[in-house]
Parts: sequence; structure tokens; C-alpha cells
Amino acid sequence: MPLDRLVLILVCVAAAAGVTIWIAQLVFVAIGLSPVAALAIGAPTALVLYIAVRIIADRVGNAEDDHYDGIEK
Repeated sequence: MPLDRLVLILVCVAAAAGVTIWIAQLVFVAIGLSPVAALAIGAPTALVLYIAVRIIADRVGNAEDDHYDGIEK
């Protein structure tokens, strides 16, 4: 992979993360939460969502779970 493409990907990821944090901050301020309260709510929520996505991805992509799919009923 060329270096300029890698740098472009990193810049796009950093910009997307910044925009996501900015939008989340706007939403939390709009509903009247302080930045500390937003962090106290946002961090555990993000952790739970991350774990849920990992569990779902593991169950969808696990080849051992597909063993019974080919058995005739």
C-alpha cells in the first residue's frame, strides 16, 4: 500500500472520529448534560455496544455454528 494512501486513510479516520465526537457533544449539550455527565454516560454505552457488536460478529462468522445447516430435516 502506498504511503500517501495510508496517510489519506488515517486522516479520514481521524476526521470522522472528530466529527462523531463533535455531533455527540452537540446532542448532549442540546439535552442539557454537562460534558462530564456525557462522558459518564457515553463511555459505558460505547463499551456495551462494542461488546454486542463483537458477540454478533462472532456468532455470524463462526464456522462451527454452520455444522447443522447442511443436515436434511
